[in-house]
Amino acid sequence: MNTRIFGKTGIAVSEVGLGTWQLGGSWGDVSQEEAYKILGEAIDNGINFFDTADVYGDGKSEELIGKFLGKTKKNVFVATKIGRRSKPGWPENFTLETMRRHVEDSLSRLGVESLQLVQLHCIPTETLRSGEVFDHLRTLQKEGKINYYGVSVESMEEALICLEQPDIVSLQIIFNIFRQKPITVLFEKAQKQRVAIIARVPLASGLLTGKFNQKTKFAASDHRNFNRDGQAFNVGETFAGLPFEHGVEFADRIKEFVPEGMTLPQMALRWILDHPAVTTVIPGASSSSQVISNASASTVEPLDNQLHEKLADFYKQNIASFIRGPY
Repeated sequence: MNTRIFGKTGIAVSEVGLGTWQLGGSWGDVSQEEAYKILGEAIDNGINFFDTADVYGDGKSEELIGKFLGKTKKNVFVATKIGRRSKPGWPENFTLETMRRHVEDSLSRLGVESLQLVQLHCIPTETLRSGEVFDHLRTLQKEGKINYYGVSVESMEEALICLEQPDIVSLQIIFNIFRQKPITVLFEKAQKQRVAIIARVPLASGLLTGKFNQKTKFAASDHRNFNRDGQAFNVGETFAGLPFEHGVEFADRIKEFVPEGMTLPQMALRWILDHPAVTTVIPGASSSSQVISNASASTVEPLDNQLHEKLADFYKQNIASFIRGPY
């Protein structure tokens, strides 16, 4: 597993991390035993960056990670997120008192004295623009409750607003073959400011595994069912904002570009890693075998320039116009 320096922190993290939304039961059904296998397999494959949030399973994901790391004593960079809990909800979630309480809850679930990275979790654009939440994060940092802070954003507009904050260390964005806008809008600015980029939804909610077809069905509790068209939250978090039928079609066509000896998921993850502005990519995994497959993207050969050009052209000519939601 190759590593990259996480922005201003100077900390080396695995360039393939682990997203843990699924460990909270928000999609799929992952038992505690399987969750521990997934976390263990990640570490065995050199992954030392876990991304979680206080709302993943209403704290379940954080609890699993905390118990696992408490038993194994492994050194892992854990990034969590706050801001979307239903109690007390918006806008009360953005007061210093509430943010402190939510951070303390995460500290308890993860079993640590200080959170390594706290990210604002896709909060309203105007709240980011006002800047008060960043003052609260600085206060919590001074209190020793958090080491660093960053923001998970929905759009490039929000990302650029956040870059106005001088001590932000990371931005988490949706970035994959289906959503290429950050390349031209964000990456150069982030690199100049030494802000780490965490790439989420890298396989477009599974579309870029190439395993789905037009008849694929998902469980009622799976966001790929209940949020397919943005019914519950930002549509971009599900299938990268593409209508499912178009996403399946595009994934099938992209299979033609996969180099010999490589799988579609490997190519999709490798494509992300070929952008030096990206610090780590955080695919989820609902089985230990998926962890192994995801981690392997770190060691496959970079894609050649011609393939990058083909994928850029395919995006511009076929995909870009179908993306929905903030972008």
